[in-house]
Amino acid sequence: MIEVNVRLDGITIEGHAGYAEAGKDIVCAGVTALTENLIDSIESLTKDTIQYEISPGRVDIHYKDLSGAGKLLVDSFFLGICSIEQGFPEHVKII
Repeated sequence: MIEVNVRLDGITIEGHAGYAEAGKDIVCAGVTALTENLIDSIESLTKDTIQYEISPGRVDIHYKDLSGAGKLLVDSFFLGICSIEQGFPEHVKII
């Protein structure tokens, strides 16, 4: 199960989806793509400063005082994660 914790000051994602074997897990791939896109988008499209740590099965993103554009990117990420959770509720949980 992948658990996504969205806070006012950041996002933590941890766990493994367990939908399919490693390398073929579309749920894991979707969450990974959304997460990497969020980090890249905030760094490339805004002047916001974020800190993040990535390790196997875990991503921890911290931010403060996001701009309007940064907040919009986080909201977009959240919409995508919600869609994955709705489609695969046994594999993704937002807490």
